[in-house]
Amino acid sequence: MIIRKMFRFENTHIVRDCATKRCRTSIHGHSYRAEILLESTTLDNAQMVYDFGLMKGGMQDLIESFDHSVTLWNKDDEGYIAAMKKYSDRWVELPVSPTAEQFARVIFLMVDLLLTNTIFTNGEGKINVNSVIIHETDRGYAKAEAKDAYSEVMGIINLNDIVFSKSVMEDWSQGDLWNKIMHGKKITNPKVV
Repeated sequence: MIIRKMFRFENTHIVRDCATKRCRTSIHGHSYRAEILLESTTLDNAQMVYDFGLMKGGMQDLIESFDHSVTLWNKDDEGYIAAMKKYSDRWVELPVSPTAEQFARVIFLMVDLLLTNTIFTNGEGKINVNSVIIHETDRGYAKAEAKDAYSEVMGIINLNDIVFSKSVMEDWSQGDLWNKIMHGKKITNPKVV
């Protein structure tokens, strides 16, 4: 069974090397929608794949890291990166260009890592990320599945190379969330009584 949860975030970026001059030379923004599709062959105690309410914790925190943030490619011009970090309180630096395709891959990997390091307490079975769909506009989206997120051909994404501004991390319900899951520390979901 597959379930879907939609998240929204406002983000700005530059997409270097793309065909559209405005997109490759000017900072611009989008109202993104991120669809997270989870799958399982079992249901939890409440007869759900995964409680949507539980997705409002760490999963929402990670995705909302991009909200009202500028997303930077760590291979961009050093002066540009420094200026964005100086004049924007919220930023995320990625090891890949911030395209819809790479957002889908990055968010897939982030959610996958979070689920891998979550202790489920409500009878959930094995929950996998089926796919992540990133709507950059009303007319265009990118979809990533595991074969895409972990693709050597598309380039391995090293999650250690993702850097969040202090302001982004302060908004997380667990300020050290990223550090915890990056080091394999478990996050325990609240138990329904």
